[in-house]
Amino acid sequence: MNDASFTRAPARPAPQVSRPHLAVRAVSKVYKGHRAVDAVSFDLAKGEFVTLLGDSGCGKTTLLRIIAGFARPDAGQVLREGEDVTGMAPARRRMGFVFQSYALFPTKTVAQNIGFALAGPRAARARRIEELAQLVEIDALLGRYPHELSGGQQQRVALARALASDPEVLLLDEPMSALDARIRVKLRGELRSLVDRLGITTLYVTHDQEEALALSDRVAVMRHGRIEQIGSPADVYHRPATRFVAAFIGISNLIEGRAVAGGIEAEGVVWPLALPAGVAPGARLTGLFRPEHVGIAPEGTGIAGIIESATFLGANVRLGVRLACGRLVLADRPSFEAGGLWPRGRAVVLRPDSTRAVVVADGPQ
Repeated sequence: MNDASFTRAPARPAPQVSRPHLAVRAVSKVYKGHRAVDAVSFDLAKGEFVTLLGDSGCGKTTLLRIIAGFARPDAGQVLREGEDVTGMAPARRRMGFVFQSYALFPTKTVAQNIGFALAGPRAARARRIEELAQLVEIDALLGRYPHELSGGQQQRVALARALASDPEVLLLDEPMSALDARIRVKLRGELRSLVDRLGITTLYVTHDQEEALALSDRVAVMRHGRIEQIGSPADVYHRPATRFVAAFIGISNLIEGRAVAGGIEAEGVVWPLALPAGVAPGARLTGLFRPEHVGIAPEGTGIAGIIESATFLGANVRLGVRLACGRLVLADRPSFEAGGLWPRGRAVVLRPDSTRAVVVADGPQ
């Protein structure tokens, strides 16, 4: 995106950890006896990009709408730079909102949609509309109507409209869910680049874990109205706090067993793993082994199994290896090896990387 005419911030500001730009404090919301949001608290630093990630019904959109002012919480507070905005009208919160459906006015042009909430002299409004259109690269489309635009173009219009009032916080509710995969990948990179250049604090909602991991400084994984874990993409992927996060983020081999010297014993097999300090021998544990951390060899020492399936994923092939106990273990290999080295039915040995495996907690049910 070319933003030569729009210079709000030359670079993304460093997060101000001492004072959150956006703070959510013990927010709860109940709908017809269902606790949609359950005492959720978290902070965003100025300029930070955080994603609420979870399945449908986990409460992420309800929480976003509470922050925007479109829904009232039953308890808790929303603060912007220390100011309580919980009871404030959406228009006064200095927050821009991009809806999942974009919510464009079908009878208004692109220019009219972008400038809908702008006030002031006509010439100043026109300059601001042109500025924003150039920022999101739709300046050639200002005279068109929403039905004349592609999904990606409509998303850019919705984003420009959300930025028109110069908000301090940008809120986005699954804005790419209706786009095809190729366009989503392109636009998410452009979106992240744009908010970085503007230095704008951003809270993003999605059910797409790949999108969340690619876009975010931090990811908040939600379940049953609560945040199960919040951390960097690397944290939630490599060091999941609970079994649910381990299973939800990425592909997992979850091994339940008991603690023994050197790892976890399950079904007569010892899975190598560095046990946490203080774990007593025989304690019940769950270990996480990602497919990319499970080595495979045609023979030698390791966990014996037979290749049952091979799924081509582009750069990698995902092998399903059936152990003698009946467990299916997934292991990733470079796809150029797939045809010759790893045919279905071949006997192999697995060599899990003990330095990459982690113990995960069961977490709340």
